[in-house]
Amino acid sequence: MLIESRPATDPEILALVTAQQYELRVADGGLDGQVTVTRDDIDYLVAVVGGRVVACGGIQRLDAVTGELKRMYVRPAYRGRGVARALLVAVEELAFGRGYQTLCLETGTYLPAAIGLYTSCGYEPIPVYGEYVDNPYSVCFAKRLPVAA
Repeated sequence: MLIESRPATDPEILALVTAQQYELRVADGGLDGQVTVTRDDIDYLVAVVGGRVVACGGIQRLDAVTGELKRMYVRPAYRGRGVARALLVAVEELAFGRGYQTLCLETGTYLPAAIGLYTSCGYEPIPVYGEYVDNPYSVCFAKRLPVAA
């Protein structure tokens, strides 16, 4: 597996984010919500397996020391193979390299696999923040990143 940086304008990123949004609407029962498109203020990474882009994730700046994990998604056929865990580690390394001390994230209460991944990787529940405050299906987590030596 190769993990590499891609610009927000990359068509593979757009395809993955579109698939993610469709899957989320199915999972949450078609709840009205904000449709997220790719954004150029997110630093994206992709996982490539056998020459095919199969997953994405990125970070967005919240403040000088805090980043937010965004758009983590693995194509269904590639789940259960460690792709998400490897991509999450790479995103954490990218965040650390950007000087972030904490990485936050939001996910849905109806996504137990995502919650399981994050908690097994050291993320702890935090109060719902920002644009997610009024969403009854949002849960948020955070992880302190290692301190540079």
